[in-house]
Amino acid sequence: MLASAAYAAPTVPDWAKDVVWYQIFPERFNNGDRSNDPTRASLSEPQYVTPNWQTTAWESEWFDRADWEKEMSPHFDATLHHRRYGGDLQGVIDKLDYLKELGVTGIYFNPIFYADSLHKYDGNSFHHIDPHFGPDPEGDLKIIEEESSNPRSWQWTAADKRFLELLKEAKARDIRVIIDGVWNHTGRDFFAFADIRTRFQKSRYARWYDIKQFDDPRTARNEFDYNGWYGFKSLPEFANDPSDQNLASGPKRYVFNASKRWMDPNGDGDPSDGIDGWRLDVAEEVPHGFWQEWHAYIREINPEVFTSAEIWGSAGQYLRETHFSSAMNYRGFAIPLKGWLIDGKITASQFAERLNNERNSHGDNAYILQNLVDSHDTQRIASAIANRSSFDHY
Repeated sequence: MLASAAYAAPTVPDWAKDVVWYQIFPERFNNGDRSNDPTRASLSEPQYVTPNWQTTAWESEWFDRADWEKEMSPHFDATLHHRRYGGDLQGVIDKLDYLKELGVTGIYFNPIFYADSLHKYDGNSFHHIDPHFGPDPEGDLKIIEEESSNPRSWQWTAADKRFLELLKEAKARDIRVIIDGVWNHTGRDFFAFADIRTRFQKSRYARWYDIKQFDDPRTARNEFDYNGWYGFKSLPEFANDPSDQNLASGPKRYVFNASKRWMDPNGDGDPSDGIDGWRLDVAEEVPHGFWQEWHAYIREINPEVFTSAEIWGSAGQYLRETHFSSAMNYRGFAIPLKGWLIDGKITASQFAERLNNERNSHGDNAYILQNLVDSHDTQRIASAIANRSSFDHY
């Protein structure tokens, strides 16, 4: 009997069964509008960056270091996370015809929501596109400052509108679009956590996060402490509800509202103007009860929605009717492919055996997994081939 037989088959829309996916890390894809390039003030830690910081030239050699990098540190890796190249949504729009010619039928975006980092897995908001991906960063920031968690206060920024334009242009070329959703944690500057940092237990968002201890104003020391993803304090985790089987009501409601915003932007009940699906970060860190409720909710908005879980191990319990449509196939494809084709650690027969094991583990579900050779979490395939010892991240 198949290991996945205990679960009903996942809900997979027909369009998603033969998609050719193309992953885009927006900041590093294409700079279509230099007027919106990041500034030193827009960086996640501007106080640690030298005053002569500037965006990195698009055509520059990866290992060439700018003067500001050399001034900050003699170590190459120490300044990489401060680099910005200025990729934006206009840059993607400009390349849609190129992607179409390549045979791409689906784009998977790494996080595009407002955040100060280059990777944007530490969001400041889930209901706004990053201002520097759009045409008016300063104007967008002013709009964002006026809002709350109440969707009635949410406006459409210039970056939001540019993303909706991208969706329209992609659909005109029969290219589907899914985006990264990070429902386990946020950044420290996420509006709710920023409020907690100043108001502590008096904050209206005090129960949104997994807080260990609030500060005691009677002492000189700041006792404020909380759980961050894998211990990283820059990524405070949302709290679960008392049953530990769902997210706490506050963040859950917010995530539901943000999800609907991008799936049916004009709110008319027709999802054709919205995204086609989601790739969900660190899916195993979020309770099953939430995934079940969230999937039921988004499938009411769009029965043809596609969801893919970031799972590095066995995805069996996540690929079922009430959960995800698919998962990123690291275990069953990317890792054994590298072991055979690049590292030479396994034979072709052993590679085939790994593929068969994956099919046997998931049954027909295996055929809708997102097969990949590299991603933002691994080295690029070219680096894996040319610099095996220096860049071995999976």
